[in-house]
Amino acid sequence: MTAADLISNDLLPLRTSTTGKEALATMQDFNVLHLPVVNHEQLLGVLSEDDILAHDVEEAVGSYQLSITFPLIREHDHVFEVMSVMSEYKLTVLPVVDEEGRYIGMIKPEALLNYFTQMASFSEPGAIIVLEMHRTEYSLAELSRLAEAEGAAVLAAFISSDLKTAMIEVTIKVNRQEVEDIVSAFKRFGYTIKGVFTEQEYSDALRERFESLMNYLNV
Repeated sequence: MTAADLISNDLLPLRTSTTGKEALATMQDFNVLHLPVVNHEQLLGVLSEDDILAHDVEEAVGSYQLSITFPLIREHDHVFEVMSVMSEYKLTVLPVVDEEGRYIGMIKPEALLNYFTQMASFSEPGAIIVLEMHRTEYSLAELSRLAEAEGAAVLAAFISSDLKTAMIEVTIKVNRQEVEDIVSAFKRFGYTIKGVFTEQEYSDALRERFESLMNYLNV
């Protein structure tokens, strides 16, 4: 999956002739805090809501001093690079350029969420098990072995960490919906189970967290 596959077509960039007032209205309509400014096919930068409020909203945004100048991604960059840049700049949209540097579209966080919830591993029938352990105890091979001993297979695994406590949260997707025996096996080997979900429940939980984050960003 590359950046070009994540481009949203429902939101257009700002032109240098767009007024700050018009830009604010667009941001409100699409629930974003940033928009790229484009002159023909040239990306000039990213305009934030704070940029607009620091200027005369009746003036064209082409006259504004942009606080975020070069956050962009190239069309063939991997989805992980997209995540990295969006996180670094705390963007609600990320502009995409082609290999010649011409603007071709923008990515919204919803596209990343859809990517992770629609990956092949999530489309397969099964269940999600969330475990907690010390980072030194993590072994995907061991977790897979325990699942396979119960007649299941691990389709995917994701890790989130807490640097303050050295604990990690491991989320695995297995190819069975009934997982009581797998959970029991994990518990027998000392793993802490934080939750068990169907793929629909997990997808719904991801969307709820995403919506909460977007609401927080737009306070």
